[in-house]
Amino acid sequence: MVIQALIPGESREKKRAALLSVGSAMLLVSLKAFLVIRTGSLGVLSEALHSGLDLIAAIITFLSIRVSDQPADERHPYGHGKFENFSAFVETGLLVVTALYVIYEAFDRLFFHSVHIQPSVTAILVLLVALSIDITRARKLSQVAAKYSSEALEADALHFSTDVWSTIVVIAGIGLVWASEAWNVPWLVYADALAGLTVAAVILWVGSRLGKRTLDALLDAAPAGLLEQITRAIGIMDGVLSVERVRLRRAGNRYFVDATVSVPRTASLEQVHAWSDAIEERVSEIVPADFVVHAEPRAPKGEPFFDSIRAVAQRRGLAIHDLSAQQNDGRLFVELHLEIDPHLSLKEAHQQATELEEQIRKLRQEPTEVNIHIEPLGTAISLPDAGGGDLRELARAIEAFLNQLPAEYHELLNSHNVLVRQVEHHILASCHCVMRGELPVTEVHDVTAALEDRVKEKFPQIYRVTIHPEPEGA
Repeated sequence: MVIQALIPGESREKKRAALLSVGSAMLLVSLKAFLVIRTGSLGVLSEALHSGLDLIAAIITFLSIRVSDQPADERHPYGHGKFENFSAFVETGLLVVTALYVIYEAFDRLFFHSVHIQPSVTAILVLLVALSIDITRARKLSQVAAKYSSEALEADALHFSTDVWSTIVVIAGIGLVWASEAWNVPWLVYADALAGLTVAAVILWVGSRLGKRTLDALLDAAPAGLLEQITRAIGIMDGVLSVERVRLRRAGNRYFVDATVSVPRTASLEQVHAWSDAIEERVSEIVPADFVVHAEPRAPKGEPFFDSIRAVAQRRGLAIHDLSAQQNDGRLFVELHLEIDPHLSLKEAHQQATELEEQIRKLRQEPTEVNIHIEPLGTAISLPDAGGGDLRELARAIEAFLNQLPAEYHELLNSHNVLVRQVEHHILASCHCVMRGELPVTEVHDVTAALEDRVKEKFPQIYRVTIHPEPEGA
């Protein structure tokens, strides 16, 4: 897993948007404070308070982005993205405080104290300017928030989106109060207080949505449906037997995902690593995330008997080959070659073979006989013997002999690349034999074994012969 590095351009653009928000909020607070003094309107007062808290929220947003964009360190291995979520949660609290104050002031003016409001064209024009600023800033913040999945900027954008609607309501409230004086309709003087209550309702509604989302992020709640989507995508990947667990958390605009999957127990480490890389790539197509895959070895349903034997040997750290099994007189007879550390004694090697035999017998309910051939595990590169003599003549003789055998073995086409060397007082021979490409591997194996025996019979000084079969045209 690699923690995502923040792109410098991303950080700059987010900070620029946050600074724009701070500047806009300061301008709006100044304009609305001026209108409160000129009009005495509760609607305008609620807007001024709302903008004042917006200014505080915008400053918090800017500071949180500066902190959240810092790279991960020893104390914060998952980065600082939670600062964005926390700042959004603080902004939610400020919204609620604003709404509660406006509600209190509205009820006070409706039932206890009458406040004279002085509407004017200037107030309407100033509020229209504020409305245009709100719309411009909300749109810019929304674009940057969506582009970089920034919850702090999204919260700020929501603040200004509510300002748009609440400013419209306040303009309507002032207009109705003005109409009450012009048309002598006394009950319209309550329109301003009612406008304030409407603004408070909008603030509480938006604040509740924002608060739930930020609280979910702080409590590591997974976005609805995302966990199921990731689980389904992983479940159909190559090598995955089942998905045992998927966990997801978010910090700022970064996701962290870890998954536990079951894989065939006979798979090699390289296979499991390749499957894990493929899973990470698939999940990144769903959601950009830092991803960790934990693979659990499991026996697949209907696992072949030979695969079970290999899994038993692999679990014990043993290398086996030449595995075969035959039915004989109602018993299963299993044979295999076991490669043992050449530094072990016969007693130690036999103990390992015996333990492996016992584990293999437990795989079947029927009586099973196991015969294990012990041989040393290759661990060192051998050097040719000094003074071994020139073996090129022997190599040419072996090649000539093999090229006479196609008359007896129709599978064999020709032989070449014969190499003979003397190592540790043994003469070893190897060569390439071209055979018909459509032959099954089992038949080719039998033919190569027979050819090796014929060479050793013809040239008894040779200790071992290794034949590499290849199809014609290879």
